[in-house]
Amino acid sequence: MKYPFLLLVSLFLSTTLVAQGINEEKTSLTNFLKRMYNSTPFEGVKVIEDYDHQYLVSVLSLDKAKYPSPSILNRVAQVTAQRNANTYLNGSTISSDLVIKTTEQKVGNKTNTVVESIESIKENAMGFTQGLELLTNFDDEQSKRMVFIYSREIQKTIK
Repeated sequence: MKYPFLLLVSLFLSTTLVAQGINEEKTSLTNFLKRMYNSTPFEGVKVIEDYDHQYLVSVLSLDKAKYPSPSILNRVAQVTAQRNANTYLNGSTISSDLVIKTTEQKVGNKTNTVVESIESIKENAMGFTQGLELLTNFDDEQSKRMVFIYSREIQKTIK
């Protein structure tokens, strides 16, 4: 009766101890990135290295007032982070067209010329980014924007 109980307790303890060790890396990476963002706010994609790993990190902030619900805000953040990481990894092609439209309006004896310029910017990107995981999200200092930090491990450094 005593041995099965001890075996069960030792199995439980060994499982929880290993689980805590895996999460420590993500916790320390999250704390490092939050401190880095709070000292100098930034957005975009960066490659962060620690002693044993390289991480691809996508940081973005969204205006909370523009989105009616938190689920929509989270979905937009996820798609934007994946797009940013895809553009970083696979590149993109950006093209721009400028159309200048002039019209003349006659009012009595006077002719007025109206010039209107329309700029069209298109971005084409191809690729797929897998494995981005939400590390953390938090409010910025003014609590008007929500900051999202996504990451994925891209390489394990072998020593």
